[in-house]
Amino acid sequence: ITDNIDHAGLLLNKAKKLKKIIQVGHIERFNPAFNLLKNKDIQPRFIETHRLAKFNPRGNDVPVILDLMIHDIDIILSLVKSEIKNIYANGVKVISSTVDIANARIEFNNGCIANLTASRISQKSLRKMRLFQEKDYITIDFKESILEKYKVCDKPPIPWKNDKVFELDGEEKKYILYRKPTVLKHDALKEELIHFVDSIQNAKQPETNGISATAALSLSLEIQKIID
Repeated sequence: ITDNIDHAGLLLNKAKKLKKIIQVGHIERFNPAFNLLKNKDIQPRFIETHRLAKFNPRGNDVPVILDLMIHDIDIILSLVKSEIKNIYANGVKVISSTVDIANARIEFNNGCIANLTASRISQKSLRKMRLFQEKDYITIDFKESILEKYKVCDKPPIPWKNDKVFELDGEEKKYILYRKPTVLKHDALKEELIHFVDSIQNAKQPETNGISATAALSLSLEIQKIID
């Protein structure tokens, strides 16, 4: 949204005063794979994200936390409805004058833990998120727009046409239901812009509004402060 909280506050106050709508470009919220999780009862206990990119001179004037990790921070804050308890972070300057690779561990009051890694000096690009909750494991590949689900069942599940069922050995029989739903791929940037137009025409707050974006910025800056 901005490079600091003060400027974000000025924008929010001005938008409120002039009755204007702010939408911020956290484009992963419009990723077709992530769209399948919207409006679902998601209560993750552990989240792991990896957002890796090859080096590009563009954007290296800001730390990788504000360049890349902030997208995962925004998504995590949209999924975990809890206050933050603790933050641990570390990062390294390798090529640029700001942090190029960073890791953060965020502990929430409800017990959920998020472990985030971001790098812009990797040999290959990767944008993945893994969510673990009771009897569920969900993985999202934002780059390829792929969603996969694994569910633990006490009784043999009834699979859909493309589902797979695995039986686990043990004293109590358990079953794993694997599901890879069909993702109707679309242009996330186009969907983001359509959503903005719809928000304006119908006078409603967009999903990635100024308040949620400021929360993501605030947490990103706190992580950067800890690294510094």
